[in-house]
Amino acid sequence: MALRRFPQLAPLLSLLTMLFVAGSALAANQAGSPSAAARIVVTVDETQLLSLPGHTHPLAKAKFDQGRVSDSLPLEHMFLELRRSPEQEKRLESALREIQDPHSTRYHSWLTAEELGTRFGPAQRDIETVVRWLEQQGLQVNRISKNGLTIDVSGTAGQVRQTFHTEVHNYLVNGKQHIANAGDPQIPAALTPVVVGLVALHDFMPTPATRKPTANFSFPCNGCPGAFNGIQFYDEAPADLATIYNVTPLYTASTPITGKGQTVVVLEDTDINPADVATFRTAFGLSTYSGTFAHIHPGIGCTDPGTNAGEEEAALDSEWAGAVAPDASVQLASCADTTTNFGGFVAAQNLLDQANPPYIMSLSYSECETFQGPSGNAFLNGLWQQAAIEGVSVFVSAGDGGAAGCDNSDAPAPNLARAGIAANSLASTPYDVATGGTDFSDTAAGTNSTYWSTTNTPSGSSAKSYVPEMTWNNSCASSVLYSFKGYSSGISYCNTDFGARFLDLGAAGGAPSFVYAKPYWQANVPGVPNDGLRDLPDVSLFASNAFWSHAVLFCMSDAAQGGAPCDYTTPEDAFANSAGGTSFTAPQFASIQALINQKAGAPQGNPNPIFYSLARSEYGSADNPDSATTSACNASQGTAVSSSCVFHDVTKGNITEPCYGTNSCYDPVGNVYGVLSTSGTSLDEAYPATAGWDFATGLGSVNVTNLVNQWP
Repeated sequence: MALRRFPQLAPLLSLLTMLFVAGSALAANQAGSPSAAARIVVTVDETQLLSLPGHTHPLAKAKFDQGRVSDSLPLEHMFLELRRSPEQEKRLESALREIQDPHSTRYHSWLTAEELGTRFGPAQRDIETVVRWLEQQGLQVNRISKNGLTIDVSGTAGQVRQTFHTEVHNYLVNGKQHIANAGDPQIPAALTPVVVGLVALHDFMPTPATRKPTANFSFPCNGCPGAFNGIQFYDEAPADLATIYNVTPLYTASTPITGKGQTVVVLEDTDINPADVATFRTAFGLSTYSGTFAHIHPGIGCTDPGTNAGEEEAALDSEWAGAVAPDASVQLASCADTTTNFGGFVAAQNLLDQANPPYIMSLSYSECETFQGPSGNAFLNGLWQQAAIEGVSVFVSAGDGGAAGCDNSDAPAPNLARAGIAANSLASTPYDVATGGTDFSDTAAGTNSTYWSTTNTPSGSSAKSYVPEMTWNNSCASSVLYSFKGYSSGISYCNTDFGARFLDLGAAGGAPSFVYAKPYWQANVPGVPNDGLRDLPDVSLFASNAFWSHAVLFCMSDAAQGGAPCDYTTPEDAFANSAGGTSFTAPQFASIQALINQKAGAPQGNPNPIFYSLARSEYGSADNPDSATTSACNASQGTAVSSSCVFHDVTKGNITEPCYGTNSCYDPVGNVYGVLSTSGTSLDEAYPATAGWDFATGLGSVNVTNLVNQWP
């Protein structure tokens, strides 16, 4: 049948087509709950403003101020954070608890990102109101996250000043140039029931949790850890970790558990040279497995960053994420930092908004909760909460500044604790695993030969067995170090000429969160304080940077970024490609999770409820601790540790740091330096290792085979 033509309708059809396309684009970007009650119930009035307290970075001080930036400065892909209603948050927490409960009929009934937004997001009407307000100010709305909490917006400094009533200034902080808002933003009062604020209006970015050994260390004794020349180092290669933490039986089982079919994503703001991963895997016997490596740059607002100063971090993350699970696929998800937004956050949000998110993620960066501010903390909480309800396991390094989480970046020399006790905000949410670090104690005890061979196997291994562990702490406040030198406290040792050589914040991160309440799964474990707060870390692995002659090997050969040839037969190159820090423990635990997921046959979401349940089985409850089991699993015993333990209980050492000033800094006699203390009237170190859980190492390190086989 012939079709009749109606040329007079062409203009109308064209208009309808354009309206349909525009409407489709709006619908594609729509998020939030269609059934939730709107909470923006009065007209948005620009004359009725409220300030958003806590949204000025602590380092944006008048003494660093160099004046306002140009109004034309682009501020791209800023995140405006929204909030759910308290009722929605309560229902979401209830749903998460059911999904993580092995006895629930909803166990592991993960939600998609769209389902999360539809069931628990802010009302669509409220989101539309906020978007309309932003666009009326001339700002460009790029996208809305699927959970309905984060609006990606771009504009200029002038538009931000007009919209949020705060100026962006230049700052010179300890020789580094930054930009930041000079005062707290303001928004119309009508929006405050839904809007938390801008995640960041500054470029003080999270910092890598990596520590290189330094060849000019003044180590504590002759013949034990020392400057590079002539000193025997026993660095950890992948095969060493497999021996020490008992991974090997999984590889040799009748049905090998090697991470096959699993994918681990490391979140970065830089690319790397893929050849470095290949070199690392070849050098340490991993190239015979099927594990692959790839770069990805996921989603809106994610531009390829190329390589930059973070390449060392990204390289070690990529290599170790596949080192424990050598058949797993590793993806480096990197996005360039925007003017005010960390590229790793952009990558994580985009990946979690995908229909099929990666089920294991690792992040090895640090920034304290105060620096992150209310909106930054809300963003991270929502991000990792979204991961947990989608079945994604997230591992974040606890930090490398001991309990001094705010003093590990942009700090003046000497690097001391000045801001008091603080936790890493990237790791402190209830929805991620905060990974801490330990050191091996054999060097201090003079027992290297018991645990290490002086020659390597073809795979680079020299460890003979499990090696006794203590806390990782390079500072003069370390109880292992000051006792080794014959002093009774860190205060007395740090204030000597020799002890003052160790004024350094180099210790595994651990502290209470001052943002989050204690999660239900963390309570009732021996050692966990009844403080009502989320406490860090959860678990630990070896993380020292060669202070006591042990570090971790990796490969980063880019000379432009400070790399060196990855020739491990050359001592100088091996030394240059060794480091420490909780940077290593996050991808290592992510790799362990790949083994768990393979054995379980499914994604596991937030592993912490299971970690702490297994810990109660081993250590007993807080009311009824099992001292016999705790003693049998004491990490100080080395080869005598029981083979049935899931956790090695680290009880030796501390993560207390030297400090200056009055913030949690105890000094009873007016010395130059004090040490971090939870008391102002007596020395209460922040923090010592103890039986059971502690702030120094969490639940301790793990026997990987036992962990995988006992996983429910």
